[in-house]
Parts: sequence; structure tokens; C-alpha cells
Amino acid sequence: MSENRTYAHPYIPNTVPEVRDAMLKEIGLASMEQLHDAIPDSLKLKREMNLPPAMTEHELRRHIDGLLAKNKHGAAYLNFLGAGCWQHFIPAICDEVNQRSEFVTAYAGEPYEDHGRFQSLFEYQSLMAELVDMDVVNVPTFDWSQAASTAIRMAGRITGRTVALLPKSVDPDKVMIIRNYCTPVMELRFVEIDAETGRMDLDDLRSKLSSDTAAVYFENPGYLGIIEDQGNQISSLAHSVNAVSIVGVDPISLGVLEPPSRYGADIVCGDLQPLGMHMNYGGGQAGFIATRDEETYVMEYPSRLFGIVPTEVEGEYGFGDVAYERTSFAHRENGKESVGTQTALWGITAGVYLSLLGPSGMQEVGETIMQKSQYAAKKLSAIPGVSLRFGGTAFFKEFVVDFNDTGLTVAQINQRLTAAGIFGGKDLSDAYPHWGQCALYCVTEIHSQADLDRLADAIQTIVHKP
Repeated sequence: MSENRTYAHPYIPNTVPEVRDAMLKEIGLASMEQLHDAIPDSLKLKREMNLPPAMTEHELRRHIDGLLAKNKHGAAYLNFLGAGCWQHFIPAICDEVNQRSEFVTAYAGEPYEDHGRFQSLFEYQSLMAELVDMDVVNVPTFDWSQAASTAIRMAGRITGRTVALLPKSVDPDKVMIIRNYCTPVMELRFVEIDAETGRMDLDDLRSKLSSDTAAVYFENPGYLGIIEDQGNQISSLAHSVNAVSIVGVDPISLGVLEPPSRYGADIVCGDLQPLGMHMNYGGGQAGFIATRDEETYVMEYPSRLFGIVPTEVEGEYGFGDVAYERTSFAHRENGKESVGTQTALWGITAGVYLSLLGPSGMQEVGETIMQKSQYAAKKLSAIPGVSLRFGGTAFFKEFVVDFNDTGLTVAQINQRLTAAGIFGGKDLSDAYPHWGQCALYCVTEIHSQADLDRLADAIQTIVHKP
């Protein structure tokens, strides 16, 4: 903002010249520019910004509505995109509860008021702990990537080591976030995956384990949808060098798949988005971390944990922080990791979803997803020129479709599918160029048999059109 303004800006506080000058005098400065002395001149814009003319509130609303109307979204298109943000059925009660005034601004900083938020998060943690078969679950992190990053940092602090091993099948975008979050205190090294099955190559894992290994991280089901049935061997190999076994998991799979604790996981993490959260651009993600109730692990959580305690009144209980001194809220810059506003609202939402479905409901939705994804995979792989990569390996809701023998690129196929009102699978050709033209397709409980038949018919038409 230019310093020679002689009027107050309607939307920026404290811009009345007299107020601004008084504030500058209070902190011992003569000009606003002195606030920015630490910024090199080369980074400062020396001209007016190229902004369009100002709009009234009505004009701005009309402009934004016009931009939004250009969006192509899942409500109008049949959607088979997944890869970390999935389209699941959202019970109406999830939105009803999380939009209540008591919760809608819920976050995991200090409350300015609390109308049941602590208890709601405690109940979420309890339900989530039961689902993953662990004892302790944190208030949600921002997403799976941060949860995995923090889990790896926790393992590094527990073991005093600096190397984490990950399979090459982990989402490359997630890897970038993990590397950014763990640098410079941790180093990531990668384990090969079997070219035929997509599972982790255990021989390569053995060759890369050492006394420097803090953690072995793998996912089940993984980014490519594959069910990693070698969990016991992977965890045993990690434990053979006293490393921590970390398993990333899609929680909606746990109605049908064994929880990671049963095959040696020390830390479990993943994304809560399947549990009652809509697909959103730039939001609707939340990560969780779970461990056993052991001091070694609990004291390395950087995020908040809520517990239940008896009060002075017999039969009355309260809810609040457990070992608050662990967090950067207490330690500030000396904390193990800096933790700011966490996605508490999505923890409450996931708690509502889990309480609504219960064990039987989670099993039913998991079985439904597997049946539908298997049906879709068989329909697509029956099309001449189309096949499944890792077709002999069990998968949950996502699977890799190979289009190399069609003579078309995934981009071409997806463009034609979009024209037919269908979002095709995620193009993997950039992330895995050695596979050629492959796409990651996602099928969930929201897809009907007619939807899956429509997809197969559309692809049949596209790849065999004269």
C-alpha cells in the first residue's frame, strides 16, 4: 500500500493516516517501508500491480459465478478419478453435524470457546483407534502426506537414525511432500517394486536395510491400489534392524482388510477423506496417525491428543489434552515439530461417519467397493487392446489400466471420455514413463453397474473407432 494515501482503505484496518503514523511512532519507525528492510530490493515490485478495474460487490459476485460455471465437476460427470482424493457416499448427517455452529470453525489450536469439541475429538480418536486396532490416535493433520512425514520424523527421533525406506510405488506427489517435510533431518531411499506384481521387492529391501534405517514405510492398499500381502515379512525385516514399521492405509478398506497392527506396524497413518468428506479442490483432506499406548511413541507425537479424566465430581468426566508439553503449543520454537491449526473439523466428521456405519457397515461398504472394482476391471480388460497392469495382484478400489496396445495415449482417451461426460483414470505416463500409457482408475460404492458398463462401452468405442 502506498504511504501517501490520505484516506482510510475500506477493507484494510488501521489505514487512517493518523492511526498508521501513531502505530509507526510506537514501534520507533518513520515509514512503512522500514518494516520491509530485511527483504532484498531485487524482490520488491517497483511498479504498480497490473490489476483489473475495481468491482462492486454485485459485479464481483457475478464475475466469480461466471468463473465457477466453467468448472467440470463430479456432479455432472461420471467420475473414475482417485489417486488420493476419492468419491465416496457422504451420509447427510456428516454435513449436518460438521456445519453446526459449535463445530464449523473447529480447529486444534486453543479454543476461544468449547461446546463439546474436546469430547467429539476424543470420541473420534476412540472410534479410529478401534478401526485401526491401535491405542492412540491424534487430532488430524492436514493430509496423508503430512501424516506420513510426521510418522517418519517420529521414527527418526525414536531410533536416533536418519534413513527412511519407501517403495517406489508411493505417489510421487506425496514423496515430494515427505522429502520437503523431512529434509534436512531425514534421508529418503527407495525400494524397488516387483515388475509383475507391483508389491515391494523383498530382496531389494533386505539389501538396503542397515543400522542407519529409522523406518520402513509402505502402504496397504497402495497408491496403485495394490493390496500388499507381504506386510508381516516387511515389518519383520524392519524390526530385524530395530527400525520402525510404518504403514499407510486407506481407512475405508479396514472393514475387509486386516488392520496393519496385525502384521507388525508400529505406526499407522493415512487419510480420513473417505470417511465422510466430500471431494474438494484444495480442502477436505485430513491425515491421522495411530500407535500403541507406549510412552516411547506417545511422547513423539507433535500433534494434540485428547483424553478423558474424572473430575472432582464423582461420576463426572472431562476431556482435554494429554501430555500437552510435547507440542509446539507448549514449547513453541523448541518443539519437536511445529504444529499449527489442525483439521479438527474433519476429525469430528470422521467420528460421525464411523459411529453411523459401525463394524457391520464398514464391512459392507468395503465388500461393495471390492465387488464393483473387480467387475469394472474385468469389463475393461476384456476390451481388445486394453489390459491390467499387475492383473494377477489383488487390489481394493483402484487399479492400473494399460492402454499401450490401443495405439492411443491416455491423454487422448481421457479427452474423448470427457467429451462423453466421463472423467477417466489418472494419467500415469509422467510419473511412471517406463510403463508407457497407463492410467489409474478408481471405483467405489457410489458407482452403479450401469455406470461401469457405460465406462466400458465408451472406452470400447474410443479405442476401436475407425
